[in-house]
Amino acid sequence: MSEVDPISAFDALFARAKKTSVKEPNACVLATVDAKGRPSARVVLLKGADPQGFVFYTNLNSRKGRELRATRHAALCFHWPELEAQVRVEGDAAQVTDPEADAYFASRQRGSQVGAWASQQSEPLATRAELDRRVAEIEARYAGQSVPRPPHWSGFRLTPQQVEFWYGRPNRLHERTLYTRQGDQWRTELLYP
Repeated sequence: MSEVDPISAFDALFARAKKTSVKEPNACVLATVDAKGRPSARVVLLKGADPQGFVFYTNLNSRKGRELRATRHAALCFHWPELEAQVRVEGDAAQVTDPEADAYFASRQRGSQVGAWASQQSEPLATRAELDRRVAEIEARYAGQSVPRPPHWSGFRLTPQQVEFWYGRPNRLHERTLYTRQGDQWRTELLYP
């Protein structure tokens, strides 16, 4: 068993990434699967990491929202080339609480709040003018008042079962450390590059 947990190790590496020239150090690839096991991947922004898991937000009716609610299985991959490092996280995701989603939504810029109402994320869009019209309607609806969180918008917390740290080394003899959850503890093992 390991004395150091992967969340502490992630926090230290993430802090280093934020000090580099990386434009979006919290950008990560989220992979989900549909009911038939077909994978889908896209970039999302990490909004929190703690011992309970890794948090990101989305439209619940989007493809990723539907897949996460149907199967719960997901993976994240952070890649910071400037550090020659990446972190892979695998586990199950569950929706965050309404108060947690409300608090994060309230912290977003007003334009992003309006966009959460206007966008039917992942659905076909006939023309950009249609989206612009929807944005104008939402702006008019909430003119002079705060924008509430839409019922179809929330966050997910991916609870890690495995976390792998990868560090680039010469001759492609990379350093890889895998943490696997075993109850309240983490088992640590090195992997061949």
